[in-house]
Amino acid sequence: MHMKTPALVKRNVTLFSISQSFTGAGMQFSYGFGPLMVVSLTGSPGLAGLSVGLIGISRFLVAYPMGKITDSYGRKPGILLGLWLALAGALMLGSAMLASSVALFIVGLLAFGMGMNGAQQMRVGAADMYPPSMRGQALGYVALGSLGGLLLSPLLVVIAEPVAKLTGVDPLGLPWFFLPALIITGMVIVSFVQPDPKVIGANLSHYWPDYKPAAKSAPAAIKDFGAMTLLRNPATRLAIVANCAATGNMSIVMVLTSLVLAHHGHSLTAIAVSHTAHSVGMFAFTIPLGRLADRVGRSKIMYPGVFVSLIGAGLVAFTPGFYTVTLGTFLVGLGWAGANVAATAFLADQVTTNERGRAIGLNDSFAGASTVFAAFVTGPLIQWYGLPATGMIAMLLAAMPFALLAFDRRR
Repeated sequence: MHMKTPALVKRNVTLFSISQSFTGAGMQFSYGFGPLMVVSLTGSPGLAGLSVGLIGISRFLVAYPMGKITDSYGRKPGILLGLWLALAGALMLGSAMLASSVALFIVGLLAFGMGMNGAQQMRVGAADMYPPSMRGQALGYVALGSLGGLLLSPLLVVIAEPVAKLTGVDPLGLPWFFLPALIITGMVIVSFVQPDPKVIGANLSHYWPDYKPAAKSAPAAIKDFGAMTLLRNPATRLAIVANCAATGNMSIVMVLTSLVLAHHGHSLTAIAVSHTAHSVGMFAFTIPLGRLADRVGRSKIMYPGVFVSLIGAGLVAFTPGFYTVTLGTFLVGLGWAGANVAATAFLADQVTTNERGRAIGLNDSFAGASTVFAAFVTGPLIQWYGLPATGMIAMLLAAMPFALLAFDRRR
């Protein structure tokens, strides 16, 4: 049954989405400028994957502890703590380029990555505020805010480039000094979210008068809830693996797309257009995918999402044409979006409000681990075995949940 969204809930999720537009701009810098900053500081192209690896490590380290903080103290304190950490990291990254300090770059990127991934508890807040039948689309609303970040980040670069020429400041460092203005704006927007989403999640019937929980829709609190609680359960374990598979596959393909197109003689503009198509796939369709996950079931979006990302990786790795590679990278982004939204909604359904931050944090931690794996194997694989072999590894990663599903069913 479709229920009308209460004005308070609609307001809060809109604030989260707008905040995500401002705060998410910095993640584009991490992926776009990170490898260039590493090469500039170290002089070694072989270390270019270090920045992606550090982002993955930061996600692995912080996601579950931040979930524990928000489960204990509320979503807003955890989100704001993450944004303060990201702000400090941005200033350190800009300073690292001024001081030509590799050590400060590593510390700054770890701090920035941990802060931004801590702020991903906005998704948990969105899941808190909606009943299970509408949770997928709620997650889609917040993810859609990332599209705004895609527009804001190049705007900052356009402003920074002439300023860098006038001042003589490193053009790779200056945009990081502009970023705190966006982060602070995002923090102010989050501060208007009232009451804390965790309060709404614990009292859904109060805020949604038409909501009638089914007898088993709200699981009982699990004593000594922890990571192993979810990993021992075949269904939640599969959701985590599906999200990891889509994320690891995407992490490899994001590197492959540039290299494959450059290898076949395509211009930097063509490469930029292809990456934009990938970003559109990641974020533009999150709301309809979320609604489908609510309507037809989580698994009916999650598994097809992973399969679509597998097909996309094959197109990127094994076809030479610009249009087929771009279609492939778009499909990888689209498949990741479906798998991520559906897996996150499924995990949110399985736990109580007081456990949701840790449950989704665990999912994010494992996704971070898959990013680290992808970052550190991609370079050697390309060097030793070439681009197609690396694409095959991406496809094998995407096949993992299907192998686990078959194993679980057979057992």
